[in-house]
Amino acid sequence: MSVLTTPSGIATGAADALRRRPGADVAGSAFKWLLIGATLFATGFLAVLLAVMIVDGWDVLSGNLWHFLTHGFSQRSAAEAGVWQGILGSLQVALVTGLFAVPTGVATAIYLVEYAQGSRFARIVELNIRNLAGVPSIVYGLLGLAVFAQTLRGFSGGTTAIAGGMTLAAMVLPIVVITSVEALKAVPDSLREAAYGVGATKWEVLSRQVLPAALSTILTGTVLALARALGEAAPLILVGAATGFMSFGDANVFETFTGPYTALPVLIFNFARQPGADWGVNAAAASVIILVLVLAVNGLAIYLRNRFEKQW
Repeated sequence: MSVLTTPSGIATGAADALRRRPGADVAGSAFKWLLIGATLFATGFLAVLLAVMIVDGWDVLSGNLWHFLTHGFSQRSAAEAGVWQGILGSLQVALVTGLFAVPTGVATAIYLVEYAQGSRFARIVELNIRNLAGVPSIVYGLLGLAVFAQTLRGFSGGTTAIAGGMTLAAMVLPIVVITSVEALKAVPDSLREAAYGVGATKWEVLSRQVLPAALSTILTGTVLALARALGEAAPLILVGAATGFMSFGDANVFETFTGPYTALPVLIFNFARQPGADWGVNAAAASVIILVLVLAVNGLAIYLRNRFEKQW
């Protein structure tokens, strides 16, 4: 009895024969273990860093954590100092960063991929955006000082959390655009063609098909970009983040957006430059707190990605 042979059957048989052949994919196996080793090295490096910070800051983390989290900076003694103002300032700056960077970045990516794809203008813009992604953060700090804190003082209020957030928004904007562009390009053209085939308009294809399919990747890249912004100190120092004692006075949370501000990375810098071992303990404890905050943001990115992938 003859057996019907199909191309897929031939391919499957050839693949099985290659797998059974000894040493058939030595290069592939070596590359796989090389990747595993690199991953383990990076993970181990981060684990050692976190362990060192925990050990160095254990006196604060184990016996004075609540006071450390709920009090502001004090120059009188390390025991009285806290990071509450830094946590609040970091959240405010991150909020402003997200409000300015995310809509602008996603809208730019949609235009480049869906409306100007293949044009010379789109290629030039993408090239420049990718170059901007590699610019040092200190350059963005100088940009923020000149533009957001001085030229646009009437809008930002000067050296405020708004100016700091706009500066970090300019810094992470290329990352948001690049991530969103790659996410939109990954959506199969067949999905667009099928929607157009049943009479959908350009906006309906974008809003109901393309964006939902790319949303998980866009969210992941956006949240990771914001996590990077949370750890930046140099741009905020240039834009006027307080590196010493500051007081909110009677201002409420909303009024602090237009007043003096600081952030966790700036407080860590301030703790580290103070003389005495106690200040070093505070710097290590604050470093653990910001690492936990960044890990929480990364965990949120993973959760959102998995949730939207399942929904789609």
